Amino acid sequence: MTENTQYLSAAIPASVSEGERRAARDQRHDRWFKRTMGGAAMLVLALLGCIALSTLWGGSLAFQTFGFGFLTSTEWNVVDGKFGALVPIYGTLVTSFLALLIAVPVSFGIAIFLTEVAPPWLRLPISSAIELLAGIPSIIYGMWGLFVFGPYMAEHIAPWINENLGELPFIGPMFQGPPLGIGMLTAGIVLAIMITPFITSVMVEVFKSVPTTLKESAYALGGTTWEVVWDIVLPYTRSAVVGGIFLGLGRALGETMAVTFVLGNSHQFSASLMMPSSSIASVIANEFNEAYTDLHRSSLIALGFLLFVVTFIVLALARMMLSRLSRKEGL
Repeated sequence: MTENTQYLSAAIPASVSEGERRAARDQRHDRWFKRTMGGAAMLVLALLGCIALSTLWGGSLAFQTFGFGFLTSTEWNVVDGKFGALVPIYGTLVTSFLALLIAVPVSFGIAIFLTEVAPPWLRLPISSAIELLAGIPSIIYGMWGLFVFGPYMAEHIAPWINENLGELPFIGPMFQGPPLGIGMLTAGIVLAIMITPFITSVMVEVFKSVPTTLKESAYALGGTTWEVVWDIVLPYTRSAVVGGIFLGLGRALGETMAVTFVLGNSHQFSASLMMPSSSIASVIANEFNEAYTDLHRSSLIALGFLLFVVTFIVLALARMMLSRLSRKEGL
């Protein structure tokens, strides 16, 4: 009996000390894990700040030379050394929002069809086709737009638009212009085709996350498919849907090669969607290798900084909208 007591008294402190060492080791590993993850997060912020500062520094000569007029001028004259960013900014925003205006309804329809209407045997082929479209390089879209869609646009779509929409009241010259086949409308359509798979994929995944019991309850009460989608699915997934839409918008804002092929690369400001224009990314891609003066090169880098700012503002507005939606849902 005495030997057992001595054994227990010797064993208990050993086990306690072993537990303390294990707890100390776990705490140390946890601290290193937190520091590593925090370092990874700070690395992202550091890279973001370095990119912004480097482009701002590279474009400082253009900002110092033209001042605020760089943002408001439509002139882009390499020979005279006069540069303005208004036309590229305008072309970037117009083509991106045109793409969003076309892609969102199409993506919504595809997502609803795949999650609520399509028979099981048809869902896999359509889902595979969407994934395939998302994986096609942008330069392929650009070549298709220039050599296939552009001529079709010039021969069939542009004349019809000029004839039927060119004289509509309150629209002005928005749909008037020569049937060139390239321009802001063509670029917007090509961009819409490019971003549709991304928006559709997000919508499909979030629509699948809606609890089946909610939809079955609505159907049991006599709701139609449209009523279930509008009153049950969309309110439940509203924040994620808005996030997916702005993800597609961010993709459209930064697109380069596809837009370069079909936008026309003209530095003339025009309110008509049928006319050629330019975007920030297309101007940089076309002229950076040929920029032989410091001012020209600085102006192109300044355009890159402005694209960074525009994208940041759009995504920040998206984040604010999502935060408001989340607060409303919390109420």
